[in-house]
Amino acid sequence: MDISTQKTGTGADDAHPPHDSLPPAPQPVTAEEKRAARGATRPGDRIFLGLSRGSGILLLVIMAAIAAFLAYRAYLAISEDEANFLTAFEWNTNLIPPKFGIAVLAFGTVVSSVIAMVIAVPIAVAIALFITHYAPRRMSGPLAYVIDLLAAVPSIVYGLWGALVLVPHLDGLFGWLNDYLGWTGIFSWDEGAPRSMLTVGILLAIMILPIITNVSREVFRQVPQMHEEAALALGATRWEVVRIAVIPFGRSGVISASMLGLGRALGETMAVATVLSPDFDIHASLLNPGGGTFAQNIASKFNEATEFGRDALIASGLVLFVITLLVNGAARMIIARRKEYSGANA
Repeated sequence: MDISTQKTGTGADDAHPPHDSLPPAPQPVTAEEKRAARGATRPGDRIFLGLSRGSGILLLVIMAAIAAFLAYRAYLAISEDEANFLTAFEWNTNLIPPKFGIAVLAFGTVVSSVIAMVIAVPIAVAIALFITHYAPRRMSGPLAYVIDLLAAVPSIVYGLWGALVLVPHLDGLFGWLNDYLGWTGIFSWDEGAPRSMLTVGILLAIMILPIITNVSREVFRQVPQMHEEAALALGATRWEVVRIAVIPFGRSGVISASMLGLGRALGETMAVATVLSPDFDIHASLLNPGGGTFAQNIASKFNEATEFGRDALIASGLVLFVITLLVNGAARMIIARRKEYSGANA
């Protein structure tokens, strides 16, 4: 009787343990314990942390050194400039006193890059969607490989192709634009050589097309399969799946890809210098020869420039440096504002 009672009591105690036997509540981790945990990490972790942190700091130091160098040399040139550096329509660094400005260069750089983006971004996104969601597998692989090869072609090769092939075959396009849109003034053409800002924009669009396409393609491939399957299960067509599931998910990636392409378009040198007939005047028409860009002007004048002339060219390079930073900063702000619309956060 005593034994059975003891066993029964033991079982009851095991089924309902007293409150004193419960594990204690976790205590908050103090700062000393956190420092001790960090110190207890493996040596490899500490080495990797130091290398990664040092790499980030080194990158900032290099950027600061470049900015300081450009700013110092630009100050030496601008302090001697007798014209307005931001609004002057001339570049005469050999005069006494010198007169030079960047108005034409800034206008040409921005206009040619905008033309390139307007042409390249829709085509690149369409190609990326075709490769990832429409093309059969036997076609998508070779097509993606060819686009990867286009991204590796040197810019001087694009420039030679543009001068020898593209420019001679633009007469028909320029004539059509002049006949139907010449009344706007932007597309009027005096039948001169088609070495204009529109030609530069078309060539830059061809050059940045592979970059935007490749990055957009990889972003679209990361779309969760369940998103597409859910849309199909609701009766969506292929285009509706792309519109409501794929494009919202990859919007930030497409913006990033576009900014990479824009960065190359802003700084392209040899290809622009090969196909453009530069002058220091802003033309209302995009079809007539003339204009210039920062990179093209630096490449064409640097070898024959004096020490002061090189300082003036470096000053124009500082402006391009600032424009690039502003463009990338604007892109980061756009991406940050659109994060809530991205499928990556779903």
